Amino acid sequence: MKLKTTGFLFLLSTGIALAQTPVGVPPQPLPAQSNQSVATPTGEIAPKGNAKISGYVVDSTLTKAVEYANIAVYNRATDKLVDGTVADDKGKFTLTKVAPGTYKILVSFLGYNAKPIDNVVIVKGQTKDLGVIRLSASTRTLNEVTVAGTKALVEDKVDRLVYNADVDLAAKGGDATDILKKVPMLSVDLAGNVSLQGSSNVRVLINNKPSSILAGNLADALRQIPADLIKTVEVITSPSAKYDAEGSGGIINIITKKNTLQGLHLDVDGGVGNRASTLGVNGSFRKGKLGVNLNGNGRGVYNKSASDLNQTTFLGESIPSVRTSQHADGFDKGLFGQYALGLDYDIAKNQSLTAGLRFGVRNLSRDQHLATSLLNGNIVKAPTRRDVNSQDLSNSVDMNVDYLHTYPGTGDGPQRELSISTQYSQNHLTNNFDANNLDTLGILSTRQRNLNFNTSQEFILQVDYQTPISQTQQLEFGAKETYRKVNSQYQYLLASPTSDFVNDSQRPDGSLLYNQNIGAAYLSYTLTTRSKVSLKAGMRYEYTGIQASAGNQGAISIPNYGKLVPSINLSKKLNETTTIKLAYNRRIQRPNVQDLNPNFNAANPYNISIGNPYLKPEIADRIEFGYSTYVKKTYLNLTLYTRLNRDDIQSISQRSDTLIGAVVSRRSNIGKEYNYGTNLFATVNITPRWSVNTNLDIMYRYISGVALDVSGLSIPLSNTGIRWGGRFDTQVQFNKGWAIQANLGYRGKDIALQGYRIGFAQYSLGARKSFTNKRGSLGLAAENFLTNGMGFTSVLNSAQFNQDFRQYIYNSSIRLTFSYKIGNLNGAKVKKGKSASGDEEN
Repeated sequence: MKLKTTGFLFLLSTGIALAQTPVGVPPQPLPAQSNQSVATPTGEIAPKGNAKISGYVVDSTLTKAVEYANIAVYNRATDKLVDGTVADDKGKFTLTKVAPGTYKILVSFLGYNAKPIDNVVIVKGQTKDLGVIRLSASTRTLNEVTVAGTKALVEDKVDRLVYNADVDLAAKGGDATDILKKVPMLSVDLAGNVSLQGSSNVRVLINNKPSSILAGNLADALRQIPADLIKTVEVITSPSAKYDAEGSGGIINIITKKNTLQGLHLDVDGGVGNRASTLGVNGSFRKGKLGVNLNGNGRGVYNKSASDLNQTTFLGESIPSVRTSQHADGFDKGLFGQYALGLDYDIAKNQSLTAGLRFGVRNLSRDQHLATSLLNGNIVKAPTRRDVNSQDLSNSVDMNVDYLHTYPGTGDGPQRELSISTQYSQNHLTNNFDANNLDTLGILSTRQRNLNFNTSQEFILQVDYQTPISQTQQLEFGAKETYRKVNSQYQYLLASPTSDFVNDSQRPDGSLLYNQNIGAAYLSYTLTTRSKVSLKAGMRYEYTGIQASAGNQGAISIPNYGKLVPSINLSKKLNETTTIKLAYNRRIQRPNVQDLNPNFNAANPYNISIGNPYLKPEIADRIEFGYSTYVKKTYLNLTLYTRLNRDDIQSISQRSDTLIGAVVSRRSNIGKEYNYGTNLFATVNITPRWSVNTNLDIMYRYISGVALDVSGLSIPLSNTGIRWGGRFDTQVQFNKGWAIQANLGYRGKDIALQGYRIGFAQYSLGARKSFTNKRGSLGLAAENFLTNGMGFTSVLNSAQFNQDFRQYIYNSSIRLTFSYKIGNLNGAKVKKGKSASGDEEN
């Protein structure tokens, strides 16, 4: 029997015919169950009775369910296929009207080793619960099974969009930003800043958990994560009540690769390029109830940088304006590393423990040479030079222990389960710089040093419980406690060419202690009707308590606040290939440590940034309508949305009161922001070996707030604009293990309250050759290779100043990548044949 799935053909298991399903549409039960006996695909009549067989299919790591797994029932005596079904999106399945007898059950799904369950004896009227059935991931298939398909690049699921990064050839050897800039609804600018449907206030998770690696500068943190380590990226624009309310723009969940094969297994990946080089290992060992995963990845970067700053500051109606012109040349170099150890252990049939330890390190330095000229009225000041060495260092640790207990089901409804999760994270950040100021003759005049140390800690305790009310209804509820502690210490020092450093009397030492305690509880209800309508509604309440103090200033009065966060997700299947969705949710964006830190970052004294410990949380309400359909070989997904942000957090700039010609930027709650947008994504499987993906998004933005006029008084300000962007990807697989992928994207002008950033284009081309033994591959990837780099311009305009900042991004790169697998992949003998890509299996 043919089943509709990802647009590619694959074999379900031995004895099950080829199946085909459109992306995002769950396959239908193998033989349709009814009150009458039915004929199976083998032609055998399946007798019916009043017994039941149920179970719950999960990934062997017990971190997620295996959605839509295939369950085939064979007659033990004749070895003929007599019945079957498909698990739901929670991994739960139930076979009803089963006749007495002895059966063999085969549970399988693409990308996993099939698991046989032999000698299942059924008596009349019995409900047989098989409990948790664990499938282990596999890069090969079972005995005598030939894979005839390949995974889709993008999958649309009920509550999220999934980008399968391990299919992306061109990103191999890069970092997480190389993956994210290709994901539908996401955009990444040339500086590595990520936004979701126009909002940069997104919550980024690693394996469904927050990570201290992502604390501080998110753009820099994402460069720590190698692309080769990422399995999938999940984009969740309308999270349910179970998720933290944090992240006004939505959630990006990065799922890393984890091997769960029996025995010992090791992957070695690496790459050498003109901008960066990588080396990583990913290994696993599993025996019996214990599984161990270990991976480590290192990355070295080396690249030049440059920028031009031109700004005019207005001091008053009768005072001449000051023009500042500055050019900077620099060179960046750094080493990044990330290492993780994971353990999972089966305590009992329905209980398991998982634990993880993740360590990240960043060591990035930038040497810059700044030449600055000032024109004050008709007076031209002689150019000055400043040599700056900036240090951006961090080391972070995440530790977690999770417990999962599943309970036997009693019918067709969802599974009952209890989970308890704990996590401790710690991150040490160092953002120092040393500067040498040279006079007009190039002679060293003064030396300056800024020491800025930050430590953040977080502890999480979470309990979740889900239980069925009936076969079509489910309740989920839980509670979570999050405790955060931030400690920032900063100091400015001055010295002459011959003297030692002393405290800068103009900028005294400072500190910030910021403790945040978040208590949360939620309730979620799910209903699925016979008319294929699904409703998931929930309510989450979060109460945030804050205690803060700033050095000699003493305690900072920041009020505690409680927020009620509702969410509603409604979907309707119009037919087997078309689904519509309607969703509403509310989100909270809390300021991060860099937003709060009151240290003056004056590495460039004419373009200064400073944090704001008085920031309030940003509140966002979002309504979304979605339509997805599959027409022949084409999958379409259309989204319309509107989002209102209150107490919008943005950067506001004003002229400096202490240094003529300088501008200071500070994060502030500016007011309101309205966004209205649409996103259209399409994937076309032209042939089983050739796919094309396109993405188009258009958004109208209105921002209102306050700024300062030339005399320093607050005045209302607003800005509007339309931003659009598009992307085209294609991937072709050839015989003998060859494959190529090309990407072209453009991102249009984006606005802020005081100005805008210009648009930019990016493109890439990649090729890979897999070895005939399937254990290794060589690849070549190039990005923006037609030019050496490009300029990325930000423009700010206000009553106090005009600024044009042009940063030159040298992103023309080429990488040679390799990978090799060591160890026994599995013990199954694989039939020699060909996959859809033409690769020969041995």
